[in-house]
Amino acid sequence: MNSISPSTEEAMIAEGVAQDVSHLSFEEQEHQRSIWRAELAQVEDEIATLRTVLASKMKRSAELKRNLGITVWKEISDDMNQGIKNVKESNVYQTVEQKVGQVTKAVTDAPIYQKTSSVIGGITGSISNKLGQMRHSDSFKSIEERVGSAYENVKTKVSSRSSSIQNLDDAGRSRSGSVATTPIAEDKPLA
Repeated sequence: MNSISPSTEEAMIAEGVAQDVSHLSFEEQEHQRSIWRAELAQVEDEIATLRTVLASKMKRSAELKRNLGITVWKEISDDMNQGIKNVKESNVYQTVEQKVGQVTKAVTDAPIYQKTSSVIGGITGSISNKLGQMRHSDSFKSIEERVGSAYENVKTKVSSRSSSIQNLDDAGRSRSGSVATTPIAEDKPLA
C-alpha cells in the first residue's frame, strides 16, 4: 500500500491543497487526515484487486479468442473496418463527399474539359490506329517471326537439358539403388 509520507502531507498543506480543513481545529484536521489516509489505503487496495481481476479476465479472453480462432490480425482488421464505416457515416465525410461530387461535375461539364478530353481521345485513337497498322506491316511480322524462333530455340535447349538431368538421375538410381532427389520449386510467391 502506498501511503502519503508526513513530509509530502506537510508540503501539500503548505501549497494549499488541503485548504478546506483550515477552518477546523488541529485535532479535527488530524482526524480528517486520518480518515482520508484510511480511505486512500482502501481505494489503493481496491485498485490493486481490480488490476489482478482485470489481468485474469484478459488472460481468459485471450484463451477463448485463441480457441475460437480469432487472431490479432482479425481484430485489427475488424476495428479498422468499423472505423472506416464510422468515418463514412459521419456528417463531415458526407458533406465532403457531396462537395467533391459537385466539383467533379462542374469540372467535367466545363467546356475546356470537353475540348481537352476530345483532343486526348483523338490522340489515343490515332496512336491505336497507327499501332494496328504497324502490326500488320512486313517489318513487324519479320520481328515477330524472329522472336518466335528464338523462343523455340531456347525452349528446345531447356527441354533437352532437362532430359539430360533426368538421365543423370536415372543413372544415379541404377548405380546406388537409391533415388536421387532434386528440389522442386514451388509456384508460390515468397511474401
